[in-house]
Formats: sequence, structure tokens, C-alpha cells
Amino acid sequence: MTPVHIAILAKAPRAGFAKTRLIPALGADGAARLARRLLDHALAQAHAARIGPVALCVTPASDAMWRQMQLPAGTQLSDQGEGDLGDRLARVCERVTRAGGPVLLMGTDCPSLDAERLGAIAAQLATHDAVMVPATDGGYTALALQRFDASLFLNIAWSTASVGATTLLRLQALGWRVAVLPALSDIDEPSDLGALPAGWMEACHG
Repeated sequence: MTPVHIAILAKAPRAGFAKTRLIPALGADGAARLARRLLDHALAQAHAARIGPVALCVTPASDAMWRQMQLPAGTQLSDQGEGDLGDRLARVCERVTRAGGPVLLMGTDCPSLDAERLGAIAAQLATHDAVMVPATDGGYTALALQRFDASLFLNIAWSTASVGATTLLRLQALGWRVAVLPALSDIDEPSDLGALPAGWMEACHG
């Protein structure tokens, strides 16, 4: 199977910067602790999937926290760059696909996006041009692509319930073969915290 490059987009897990919508439930420090737990989990699962190289694409790249972290061996660290989420996703996707091979774009918000599911995405990508894992809130938790097309990232109403449907329509308009896998839950709002794995809430409180 052709290696699939996993690109994980992540914010620095700092209090008041990461997971701000969870601050009313967890406090700024608790939200930051959860952001770090989610980041560590995403990295561990990406490496455990063994489907290809793993890159951590970060913002802001200037934050000293990134250089202080003990990242899993083999993790490539890169800058997301400027712009909205669409600009940053497009930049990462184009960079990876230009270098050769397909890309799997993911964030750190979905603890259910484990090594087994990442392997399933790679398997589907062997016979499709694109694979989407929708989020239950209407977005998507992962998007894997054989090649880059800017239309997938331009003028999207990010952080709304229309993101997944709009992206799917654009994939279909390109005439690409698309696989849509079962939806998973992101952890974005206090109401999402019930979807955390057992024991994670306790860790949020230090």
C-alpha cells in the first residue's frame, strides 16, 4: 500500500489559547490540559497506525512550547502558516502532495480517531481519490486526499454545521471517487465532554 502522509494540525496547548470553548466547563488551565492530552493521543495513534510519515503542523510556530515537547520519534514539525483554517489546510495539503503521495489531514479534537480508523482511511484511499470521516457536528474529523485542489478549502464557513456537506459537494463536483466513513465526535463544546474516554475528565482537573 502506498504510504499515506498524516498531517496533524494543532494549536499550542496553552491556557486561554487552546480549547477556549471549553473554558466555561473546565477553566482555562483545564482546557489547556485537555488540549495537550488530545494532542498526545493524536500523535500516538498516528504513529501506531503505521500508514506513513507523521507531521505535526503547528500554530503559532514561534511558541517555545513546541521545542520543549518530547514528540514521538520520527515526528516532523512544520508551520501551518498564516490565514484562516482553509488557508492553512490548503497550504499543508499542497505541500505534502507536491512532495509525492497522498495526505491525511486531521486535527486533535477527536479521540475516537484511533490507529484502527486511520488504517481504515488508508485502505479506502487505495481505491478512492478522497476519504472523509464526518464529525457529528457537521464538520469533518479527517480528510484524506490523493491530490490537491484549492476548491476544497476556499470560502468554507469553518466551525459551522455545513463544512462537511459543502466539502463533500465540492469533492463530487470534481468527479473524484469519494468514500465517506462513519461519523465521529469532536470535543469542542462542553456538551461534547461526555464523549471523552474514561478517566480523561479527571486529568483535565490536574
